[in-house]
Amino acid sequence: MHPNSIPHPLPRIARFEQLGFGLFLHFGLYSLLGKGEWIQDFEKISVQEYERLAGRFTVEKFDARVLACVCRDAGMRYACLTTRHHDGFSLYDTKGLSAFDAPRSAAGRDLVAEFVAGCRAEGILPFLYHTTLDWRWDSKYCSDERFAEYLDYLNASVEILCTQYGEIGGLWFDGNWSRPGADWKEDQLYSMIRKNQPEAIIVNNSGMDARGALGHPELDCLTFEQSLPAAPDRTGWKKYLAGESCETLNAHWGVGARDFLFKSPATVIERLCSCRKVGANYLLNVGPQADGSLGGYEVELLKMVGRWIHEVGGSIYAGKPVPAQCAGRDFLLEADGRLYYFSYALNVEGDKHVVIGGGNGPRAISGLHRKLSAARWLDNDKKIPFIQNEDGTMTVLDCQGYDYGTNLVVRVAELSLAE
Repeated sequence: MHPNSIPHPLPRIARFEQLGFGLFLHFGLYSLLGKGEWIQDFEKISVQEYERLAGRFTVEKFDARVLACVCRDAGMRYACLTTRHHDGFSLYDTKGLSAFDAPRSAAGRDLVAEFVAGCRAEGILPFLYHTTLDWRWDSKYCSDERFAEYLDYLNASVEILCTQYGEIGGLWFDGNWSRPGADWKEDQLYSMIRKNQPEAIIVNNSGMDARGALGHPELDCLTFEQSLPAAPDRTGWKKYLAGESCETLNAHWGVGARDFLFKSPATVIERLCSCRKVGANYLLNVGPQADGSLGGYEVELLKMVGRWIHEVGGSIYAGKPVPAQCAGRDFLLEADGRLYYFSYALNVEGDKHVVIGGGNGPRAISGLHRKLSAARWLDNDKKIPFIQNEDGTMTVLDCQGYDYGTNLVVRVAELSLAE
């Protein structure tokens, strides 16, 4: 490959990029305590004491089909469930590798099997999160000999996920950052995944200290935990990698019963758009409650975001970033021979005693080098006046404000290209 060339994405990576928006679900024994997913470590709960929670893990309202419906109605196309988090408790049948799993808890159920089936029933692609940091094994601090034993256990555990649940969308790992410099035997792990799940996306979270960092050659995606992604310069890369931002809806990954710091629908819409601006996916986390159900606010927020996606259409999934400079946070995507202009901070139009003015009017696009034949808003089909210079390098759209009773947070216009 020429050092100045940009690689083409493999088909599985191209498909992954068009998923666009996904639901992360952090659920486990920690959900019973309602203090987030790291509570065992932060409160120094012993392994023996923590194990007792399995006797209370009844999850009577965990309904994977309902979760998948919430995902679908939100306009999400994939969902990722924590099959095992750092506490070492597995939501799947570990086939004798450990007795610390959901089928041997009070639930008596394989929740991963239910999750995968529920996703497929609603057209949602299932992804499976699996920790690589395990507090039961003391994997961060244990001896090298013990760590080698742990990696064999980890590999055997992931092999169950790859062989017992049919085709899955991907594996999402997290925890290698806990033992920097160690040989995590990634070659062995990823070759096993490729053997059993050749089309699966493989993600290994680089952590908040190394957002967007490159990793093992077999990985398919850069991660941006709790942050918006940067646009990568893929020039000279041996492999095209996708990007994905994962964020919490509030301040915790697992449910926090006293956490009130929830994002608004407007914030979620804006952050989704910021991800798509650079071609990255947005994986938004919700922590189910102790009984397995989602909170009412979370469900209603996701419905509202789904209504916005319905208003703006499929460009949010299929659109590719366009290298042109737009006003403020505005940006362009291209899909199916059309351009889509995403416009922030427009205001409702009306009497000055009723509405807040400003923000509407001309917005420039430079460096487009494309001639337009028409422009219209997707939400009401109104034409947008525009002017261009002869070579299309400068375009100005007259961005009208919203009709009274409407505010889409980010408004999308379809720009038709001249023949």
